[in-house]
Amino acid sequence: MFHADTPPGQNEQSKQNEQTKPRDAFFDNAKYLAILLVAIGHSWEPLKGDSRVLQGLYMVVYTFHMPAFIVISGYFSRSFDMRPARLKRLLTGVAVPYILFEIAYSLFSRYANDDPHQKITLLDPLYLTWFLCSLFIWRLTTPIWKLVRHPLAVALGIAMLASCTPELTDDFDLQRTAQFLPYFVLGLVLKPEHFQWVRGRAMRVLAVPVFAGAVVFGYWAVPRMNASWFYHHDSAQEFAAPWWVGPVMMLAMFGCSLLLTAAFYSWVPSRKTWFTALGAGTLYGYLLHGFVIKGAGYAGLFDHAWLHRPYGVALVTALAATVVTLLCTPPVRRVFHFVIEPGMEWAFKRDAAQLAREREQFEKPQGQQPVREKVNA
Repeated sequence: MFHADTPPGQNEQSKQNEQTKPRDAFFDNAKYLAILLVAIGHSWEPLKGDSRVLQGLYMVVYTFHMPAFIVISGYFSRSFDMRPARLKRLLTGVAVPYILFEIAYSLFSRYANDDPHQKITLLDPLYLTWFLCSLFIWRLTTPIWKLVRHPLAVALGIAMLASCTPELTDDFDLQRTAQFLPYFVLGLVLKPEHFQWVRGRAMRVLAVPVFAGAVVFGYWAVPRMNASWFYHHDSAQEFAAPWWVGPVMMLAMFGCSLLLTAAFYSWVPSRKTWFTALGAGTLYGYLLHGFVIKGAGYAGLFDHAWLHRPYGVALVTALAATVVTLLCTPPVRRVFHFVIEPGMEWAFKRDAAQLAREREQFEKPQGQQPVREKVNA
């Protein structure tokens, strides 16, 4: 889902920026731990139906893992504007990976799952590609959120309206884009001191009863609540609920998500750890782990009865964590860099100011150098 201006990965320009501005270990740690929860949650999906405990844990994880991811995306999008350099990074770091992986996942579903009816279309994000589609839209609207007086209130209003509007088109997964919008806007308005505050000792202590209460509530809610609410993919009417339930649920879930996200951040280490460097490769882990999870499902590996028992779930969880960790490592990033963070200099016009500076340096008379050296002597 993010350092400098290219969440959650980094391109060549952001790498140059890192040479002058050190990375914050806290955010890299948070990104890695969040992507770890994303992969674990996806691995639980085919197993959770046989266990109320696992379903409850699944609800808890889905309450905050994407909000935590998206808040950081918004936080590192604060400097986004419509300058050509930033638009180029948006295209190469978000739009192009979306196009390539939307096609890749569609082809993978068609042939690995033997589904000849699987369409290849950029209008309907498949599986986890929705995040890139939404991120592209959110970041394009960043200048607007920096302009309005109460951006979070406006974003919440949009999300609440979307939650009771079944007519909202499915193109580009706009329903989910609208319902997750407040988390991105929250990231835009947060300041460094907010993250410092949430990492205080008192917050770390309070996080223990918060997560314990969430697990208990999740267990209680399993037979009483549709877990699909956490996907933010549908309106209230599509759950056969009255229209007013959508805005109420949106507000309630926003509050719960913020509480658990704050508790999650409070436990994220601020120091460098063995996984800190992996935070720079979370986009790779996010986009690639889906092929492993989906491939295992297509092959029927989740159908084995013993995998649905506690020790089987523990094994699947460990494997998912291991796989996504490996996918964030430098060797994998070097292999897939050309599709996830393509340079694509050939596709863009050269910046006029930069060209002028280069031309001026090239055309500078050779006789000037000795004069300057003489003056400086």
